[in-house]
Amino acid sequence: MRAARLIKMVLLLQSRPSMTAAELARELEVSERTVTRDAQALSEAGVPVYAERGRAGGYRLIGGYRTRLTGLARGEAEALFLSGVPGALREMGLEDAASAARLKVSAALLPSLRDASRTAAQRFHLDAPNWFHEPETPELLPVVADAVWDDRRITARYRRGRARPQGDADGAAGEVGRELEPYGLVLKAGVWYLCARVADGGSFRVYRIDRFTAVEAGEERFARDEEFDLPAFWAERAEQFARSLLRAQVVVRLSPEGVRRLPYAVDALSAREALRASGAPDADGWVTVTLRVESEEVAHTQLAGLGPEAEVLAPEGLRERFARDARRLAALYGE
Repeated sequence: MRAARLIKMVLLLQSRPSMTAAELARELEVSERTVTRDAQALSEAGVPVYAERGRAGGYRLIGGYRTRLTGLARGEAEALFLSGVPGALREMGLEDAASAARLKVSAALLPSLRDASRTAAQRFHLDAPNWFHEPETPELLPVVADAVWDDRRITARYRRGRARPQGDADGAAGEVGRELEPYGLVLKAGVWYLCARVADGGSFRVYRIDRFTAVEAGEERFARDEEFDLPAFWAERAEQFARSLLRAQVVVRLSPEGVRRLPYAVDALSAREALRASGAPDADGWVTVTLRVESEEVAHTQLAGLGPEAEVLAPEGLRERFARDARRLAALYGE
């Protein structure tokens, strides 16, 4: 795992005046190229790692640098203990490591800050899965997580569903083999996804972890694209996926209350776009919008929640379904 490796590298350099790239590579069980990248990452993070060139050269810390956490403010210390998601760490097989890390951080903090872990945990808690869904941890998640941490290529078998994974341009349902460079993991509404690049310069794609049927991590490490931004990549692909589902259109007339409730009844992105493109309200204060939806069936279920605050104008088949609903409701509730 890279984070642990970087810490170990700093501790090694603290304990000795200087170490060559070969010595560090041997201690850290990585290549000399990885040592060079890690030293650069530490330097960019503010750790004064200095590289001395020549036969007797190596790496050393400038000015007797020592890792200390005494400079943390209370707010920073509390934020540090919020950075881990207990359930997610447990599912990735990192719970013990995270617990040990928190203990070490607590021991290194000033006495006045050592209650930071308790005060943070009692004020904030993240429960990622949706309501009414019992989350299932994918069996292969720890293997994938280890590969992500260590920048190791994986060979995987993937079961495609009827709805293809975001960015997977292959054919219909079935099982395929892939050699992937695993860049990052995302936990979305209780479901784990892998953002990966197809090996040897392929495109970036997104895979559901629970659809992997086999994963094997090799010894070969890949060189990460330093321009890759996991949050930005996920946001872009998630929006593309949401848009790809909205294949039909309906025209709806909304009351002011219907306008307020629309984002809670249908896809929020679709609602925002429809309301932004709507014209001025009519004489009754109602607005007409063209709304993108998955299908007429889905639109019928979603818009029914708006009740009399929405009138479907098109398509005619959907309008007739609501007319039938209205007649049935009148029969049930009429005098």
